[in-house]
Amino acid sequence: MIRILLSVAALFLAVLAFDWLGGVPVAVSVSWPGGAAAPPLRVVVVALLVLAVALLVVWKISSGLWRAPRGLRTYFAGRRRDRGYRALSRGMIAVGSGDYRLAQREAAEANRVLESEPLVLLLSAQAAQLEGRSDSARQAFTRMLKTPETRLLGLRGLYIEATRAGEAAAARQFAAEAQKENPALPWAGAAMMDYLSADRNWSEALSVLDQSVAGRLVGKGDANRTRAVLLTARALEIEDGEPEKARAFALEAHKIAPDFVPAATVAARTLARQLDTRRAAKVLEATWKLNPHPDLAIAYLHLRPGDSARDRLKRAHMLENLKPVHPESAVTVARAALDAREFTLAREALAKALRQAPTERVCLMMAELEESESGDVGRVREWLARAVRAPRDSAWTADGLVLDAWQPLSPLSGRLDAVEWRVPAEREIGEAIDGNDLAVIAAKPHQPTIPEALPVVEAKETPAAPPSVVELEEQPPAPVAEPKDEPPVVQEKAEAPPLPIISKEQAKPTATVTPTPATGSVAVDPLAVLPPPPDDPGPANGKGLARSLTPESPFS
Repeated sequence: MIRILLSVAALFLAVLAFDWLGGVPVAVSVSWPGGAAAPPLRVVVVALLVLAVALLVVWKISSGLWRAPRGLRTYFAGRRRDRGYRALSRGMIAVGSGDYRLAQREAAEANRVLESEPLVLLLSAQAAQLEGRSDSARQAFTRMLKTPETRLLGLRGLYIEATRAGEAAAARQFAAEAQKENPALPWAGAAMMDYLSADRNWSEALSVLDQSVAGRLVGKGDANRTRAVLLTARALEIEDGEPEKARAFALEAHKIAPDFVPAATVAARTLARQLDTRRAAKVLEATWKLNPHPDLAIAYLHLRPGDSARDRLKRAHMLENLKPVHPESAVTVARAALDAREFTLAREALAKALRQAPTERVCLMMAELEESESGDVGRVREWLARAVRAPRDSAWTADGLVLDAWQPLSPLSGRLDAVEWRVPAEREIGEAIDGNDLAVIAAKPHQPTIPEALPVVEAKETPAAPPSVVELEEQPPAPVAEPKDEPPVVQEKAEAPPLPIISKEQAKPTATVTPTPATGSVAVDPLAVLPPPPDDPGPANGKGLARSLTPESPFS
């Protein structure tokens, strides 16, 4: 509406202008050979305007004809370029969807139309990777190395192909070239960090870490953690040969990450070796306040090798005062009290630990306490059964492997800082226990574990009669009968409940015997001489069980 009003206003102004020109006393005469004319002023103005418009049209037509060839070339080139980019887009979508055939067709179309486009090489390489033609992919990535804009992209592709093919040397070379050209590349820095760590070249790994931090590729917290791991690894490597440097590296790692347990233990160990136990104790106490750990407790209790068990118990109380509500403090005090044979104190500490974290280790320590204090076999086996069903304790693990101590690299994958303090995966029944010479015994429900060999009591011959159960009177131990023709027959009663073990002072020893007509000997029923099983016995574990299966154990 506004445009219409403005057009009407412009037309009205033009009419007024032409009317004003008609009243202007100006005479215009035009003469040419053969005649002359004196038109009004308004006619002259209109004629000039028409002439200007005609000249403008002629100029446009002539210039258009002059630029027509170039314009046609530009038009068709634009259409060709648009068709190529559409093919490139469809090819990328096909690669993302996994359709390598469509990706190959679109890559060929884009390569035919867009010859100098870097993305065409990337599409060709990805289509070849999707199809599994690594040679074609490497050729495409190699062509990218010739252009400065795509050189890093080519190095990245060649690095991936070498890694997939298991060519570690080639992959390392490509990563090193990329990291040299652009230290801010995250993948190149991470790859070089892994390679240098695998070679245990900790100093070069620290240099790569510094470059990553300068390029803001790693956060402050992650950088401090990685630096502490590398410094601790250097300290562990030279601890025996160069204790001074090892102490400096360990203390620097402890300063960067005060809660990092391996750094604190290495620093304390190197300080104690130089008889600086006061400073070593401060380092361990500082880390204990942030992260109580069994390794810290062991290092703290054994700072002075000549200390007695009671001296270690005093140190355990010092750790407990620093972290009184943590279950590790109670376990530390219990361990020191057991070594000092302070059974009452050990029982109180273990009771506290059981309320906080009733794990396998605490149950095994309770079994050790019962065996050392009272020798009550039933109580010992009860705690061993509880240890089987109790939650597992945390341990140093890496890629599912349980380790005895912390390591900077995973023994399986070789990754840096892959060892974690966590609860390992539950082991299956029958799997060997890590770190011990025991085997987990898979016991059936409601049946105790039967020893490998039981004594066979020789009895007098009886007339041939149906087998019966008799009780032996108290008598000196009978010699073991040697098997003659066939082994003794062991018969188990499925319905009869097992009888508990009782000492000789409390009652007469009894056994269930079954005469055999062939040899005249009797075989002891194992269920009659074993203690009542727990509600749900499972695989046994722990040092107490190892002692129970030896000839000196009261279990035999």
